[in-house]
Amino acid sequence: MVAFTNISDRDMDVYESGDGTQFQPARLAAYRPPAGLVRDPSIFRNTDGFYYLTYTTGNGANIGFARSSDRINWTYMESWPVPFCCALLPGTGAGTGSSSPSGFPGSAGFSDGPSLSPFTTKAWAPEWFVDGGRVSVILSMSTGGGFVPYLMTALEPSLHLWGLPVPLAGIGADHIDTTVVKVGSTYHAFTKNETKKVVEHAVAPSVTGPYTFVPPGDWGALREGPALVQLPNDVWRIYLDAYTEGRYLYSDSTDGLRTWSPMKELPGLSGTVRHVGVMREPA
Repeated sequence: MVAFTNISDRDMDVYESGDGTQFQPARLAAYRPPAGLVRDPSIFRNTDGFYYLTYTTGNGANIGFARSSDRINWTYMESWPVPFCCALLPGTGAGTGSSSPSGFPGSAGFSDGPSLSPFTTKAWAPEWFVDGGRVSVILSMSTGGGFVPYLMTALEPSLHLWGLPVPLAGIGADHIDTTVVKVGSTYHAFTKNETKKVVEHAVAPSVTGPYTFVPPGDWGALREGPALVQLPNDVWRIYLDAYTEGRYLYSDSTDGLRTWSPMKELPGLSGTVRHVGVMREPA
């Protein structure tokens, strides 16, 4: 597990667990980028044996990348400027507001606002998605209003060159923190609706959609940062940041992401970690 904390969004901590519940520090303050933030980290292990990190830098339309051979010692790779391509793509600037009113905190604003810029102004909450041999990042992009989820795919193995972002059809504007997992031939997207402040669940025959929303778990409101992992017993687990309560929660599915157990508090780390990224190592 990689995470920033309530104390610092400039430093990333690394934790490990044998069961996905009891996490212990592997290294605190394991990585600090040369500039900017390290919020919303996401981790995966590539076929070259290295672990790769992507994260929100807080610096406009840039997302950060780092890599490690051991999950403990990290090397900064680059801050990738998401192409200024998307003013005319679907979902940008179709709403009425652009920021959170008093009493409604959140990462991305209250509702999908008008496009205040002809260019992408924010690229946040990147999440790795690997399908076969293709490595992509799902990121939330804004031209000044609400966020829209896009898929950006690596064009070469070193992950230094990326294609143009493609929107995830069917999810639409005013969604952030989108992560996708594939079960069988179905793609499952979990995404925060920034108007309702709830995490939603959508399914599609392709990673880029079109997605159709299905009933989510009974996870409650004011949740964000969904992260999913399949445990060794094949149970799927979702971790959620209850950001207004200072708690971190999890819920399990034993039937292929159709139904979910009641929320439980993540022991030890609840109230400390924020918007975690989780990956399962092979035994």
